[in-house]
Parts: sequence; C-alpha cells; structure tokens
Amino acid sequence: MTKFVFVTGGVVSSLGKGIASASLAAILESRGLKVTLIKLDPYINVDPGTMSPFQHGEVFVTDDGAETDLDLGHYERFITTRMRRANNFTTGQIYQSVLEKERRGVYLGKTVQVIPHITNEIQDFIKRGAGVGSESAVDVAIVEIGGTVGDIESLPFLEAVRQMSLKMGPQNAAFVHLSYVPWIAAAGELKTKPTQHTAQKLREIGIQADALICRADRPIPEEERSKISLFSNVAESGVISMWDVNVIYKVPRMLHEQGLDDLICKKLDLHTPAANLSRWDQLVSEVEDPKNELTIAMVGKYVDLSDSYKSLNEALRHAGMKNRSRIKIQYIDSETLTPENIGQLASVDGVLVPGGFGKRGIEGKISAAQFARVHHIPYLGICLGMQVATIEFARHVAHLDNANSTEFEPDSPHPVIALINEWKDADGSIKKRDANSDLGGTMRLGAQSSDVSPNTLAYQIYGSVVTERHRHRFEANVNYLEQLQKAGLVISAITQSEHLTEIIELPQSVHPWYMGVQFHPEFKSTPWDGHPLFNHFIASALALKSNKAKANSSTSTNTSSSVAAS
Repeated sequence: MTKFVFVTGGVVSSLGKGIASASLAAILESRGLKVTLIKLDPYINVDPGTMSPFQHGEVFVTDDGAETDLDLGHYERFITTRMRRANNFTTGQIYQSVLEKERRGVYLGKTVQVIPHITNEIQDFIKRGAGVGSESAVDVAIVEIGGTVGDIESLPFLEAVRQMSLKMGPQNAAFVHLSYVPWIAAAGELKTKPTQHTAQKLREIGIQADALICRADRPIPEEERSKISLFSNVAESGVISMWDVNVIYKVPRMLHEQGLDDLICKKLDLHTPAANLSRWDQLVSEVEDPKNELTIAMVGKYVDLSDSYKSLNEALRHAGMKNRSRIKIQYIDSETLTPENIGQLASVDGVLVPGGFGKRGIEGKISAAQFARVHHIPYLGICLGMQVATIEFARHVAHLDNANSTEFEPDSPHPVIALINEWKDADGSIKKRDANSDLGGTMRLGAQSSDVSPNTLAYQIYGSVVTERHRHRFEANVNYLEQLQKAGLVISAITQSEHLTEIIELPQSVHPWYMGVQFHPEFKSTPWDGHPLFNHFIASALALKSNKAKANSSTSTNTSSSVAAS
C-alpha cells in the first residue's frame, strides 16, 4: 500500500519546499524505497505554459509533454523516478475536470460543491500521481502543496489531504511543515513566533504536523528548537533545522543527520535498511574541489530572475562537476547587447543562448551568436538559441539579407524560421495549429527522437539517435535548408517525417565548437551523470581556455628570451 507524506509551507513562499521534498525523497530512496513526488499548485492556470518566467520561473517539461512547475526539475535531479503529467496539477485542472464531469451529467443532478466534489477530485488526482492501483504504484509518495498555509487559494488542497489522511489512517500519512525562522539583526536573535503561528494555523485547519522543518540563514540552536516544539505541539525530535548552504546537494545529509527520515519511517511503519548517502557525500566533494574555473555567458531575456533558467543553471554546474571545474555564469540581458558593447563576450570561455518567446532582445541574441561564431568561442544555442544562430548564419554567411523568424517579422523576405502547422507529437498523434490557435498546450512538447548524421559533432555526443524533450512553436523553415547547407551550415539531426531541424552545427574545421539544438537537453541533466551535450560543451570550453593559456605562456617565454638576448 502506498504511504503519503504531505509537505506544506508557512510564513512566506520560496522557502525551498521543493528542495526539502526532493531531499527527503532522496533519503528514502537510499533506504531502498520506491518513491515519487507530486506537486499541487493552487493557481487557476491549467498549467504554467502561458505564464511569464518572471511570474513563475522556468517551465519544466516531462517526457510525456506536460508543462509543469520547476520543482519537478528538482525531483528528477534528486531521485531516479521520472516525472509524468500526473505528477503536477493545478486548481485550474481540478475545476476543469469537475466542470467537464458536471456537463456530462456525471454528478446526476447534484449540486456541485467544493466539498465533496472538488476535494474528492484532488484526492483522485493525488492517487493517480502515486500510481495507486497500477503497476507503477510506489512505496511512498511525497506530495508538495504549493502556496502558504493561510492563503485562500490552497485551502481546498489542504482540506483534501486532511480528509485523505483521515481515511487512510495514522500509519499511512505523515505531515511535514516548512516554516521560516527569521534572524532579526537589530535584536541579534532568531525569532520563533512566525513558526508558532503558522503551526497554529495548520492545526486550525485540522492538520497536526509530524515534523517542522525550520528554514533560517543559520542552524537553529537547541533552545529555540525546544521553544518551537513546546508551542507547536511537535516533538523536539521533529523540529528540524534547515539552514542556508552553498551547495543544495548538502541538504539530504543535513536532514538525515537530524533524523527526519527515521521519524517518517517510524510514523509510516516502514521497516527499511539504514540510509546510504555516500554518493551524495561524493557529489558534494566533487562540487567543492574543482580544479579549474570557467566563465560561461548566458545571453537571455529573463536574466533578472535566475529561476527562469533553473535547469540550465544546474546542467552547466553538473557539466562543470564532470569536468572538475567551477562554472561561473555571467548573466547578460540580451536587450542591452549592442555592436558597441558586444566585445564584453571576448573575455568569456563559452556563450550559451537559452530559449524564450517574443521579439524583445532578439537582435542582442543574434549579435551574441555572430560574435561567438566569428571569434571561435564555444557556442551552445538552446531552442530559440538555435533559431537565432540560424538567422545569424543566414544573414551574414548565406547572404539572405534581413532573414528572420515569422515570430518576430511576419513579413520577412527570408523567413528561415517559421510556424509549422502540422507535426507528430510525443505520443505519435498528429497535431495541427495555425496563427489563431490557443497558445496554451499547442507547442511541440515532450520527448521525441531523430536520427543523427555520422561524422558530425552531434554524432560524437549522441551517437546515431537523439531523444530529447521539446517545447517550442516555431521551426527552421524546410524551404531554406538546402541553401543554408550549401553555405556551410551542418544540419546534423532532422526528423524523418516532417523534416524538422533538430541540431545545427559548424564543421570543426571552421569552428572548434558551435552548435544549436531545437530541444531542451537541460531537462534531462542529473548531478550524477550531467548531460552529454553540456559535458561536451564545457570540455570544449575548458580545452580552449587551456590552449589559450599555453599560447600566452609560450608568447611570454619567447618575449622574455628575446629581451634577455638583446
């Protein structure tokens, strides 16, 4: 029977419920349990696909094509279970499902209400995410409830899990509440009152926390933990301190050493071997003992919020770990890049242009792609980054003046990037759209495969087949592919049926490492293996930096010898 751990948050948002949930899952997995995680988001949107990255951060895409909360990226980076569409749902999806049932007459004329219809639907969605009653059922499902206790939006979720725990019995459900313990500099002390109040608010709803994870910028002393225990009705052993760390992969060890996993296993009557976190310790050691340092310029549109590129940030760091290098990411707002200041890219070891939507900042991205190409700086374009590299090559190498994407210039004389109206989706079904289609859920989404051409850089990285996750609406225009290839652009991966470009590159005889990919490889990067594309990109940047250092050293030696001889 699947057991459930419900994770809630209080006081403020952005405390790290996702990291805490993923870390607990990692510890339980190390004890031999089959674990999954489910994220419940209280907003009305059906999914985050149409939300601005400034509002919501990154949209994480699963293999089955779901546009989901970025926390699912944390989940996949911390445990081996792969997330699916069922692992994330919103208030919008719940109400949509209930209303569709009402229209079909499922409720047989009853008055449809929040209780029991909405709360029952939430419980059904949770069970589906945990695989209850199927072959994919897990031992433990950790359910993270978005928002903050006390918010109106999350009340139906909290009521649903309260009912669920009551039905399942005390040995089949546990509650973990994440709270904030602020340090008041003027008083020189940590304040526990916000945590006392949020635990009280949770009890008013009918939920008693089994463990309180207390977030702070420093470890919580025993005296404060004892006080929190007394006023929150949580055993002192269940008051867990979770302080700021320089490496998020330290969190599983931190929580384990305070006995969180033992507490949960005891509450859920789970008899397992002791946790084995040796690989996490090894991982932290690799992060903290780099042999080199590289600077990668990320030229994007949403750089003011680093969560907009969460998986990209982590993929670069993972690749750095595989190459024993510390990666310093230099965020550059593409809207500010001009011919006058583009030279700032000369000092970086690699250029990465990530995905995005809309015209703003596009010319800056195109300039970055051109500078990297001309000055032989390793370049990786992701999704839109591949498209701007294609536009740049068309303009300046293939001599297609004013080449552009119809997303930015609908009347471009050379639309080398255009909207496709028919394609095969991840599940094999044929999808259609046009310029008037809904924006939500109408992109090419999820994992798809294509053949890779031999004797290419892509073939060195992927072998004969590439399978990656997609999230985009525009594609390289098939009518221009032959012209671009004749000018020297290598199209190293293309789908067989629709002839959609998946990977472009320059021959290594022309440029040491220049590649654009239409998909999002960052979603499949893990701290254990990194990702072959990012690993190769960072290795190339490292080799180029090493060669430059050797050349400069040789030049310096020759100069010194000449001076001595004179």
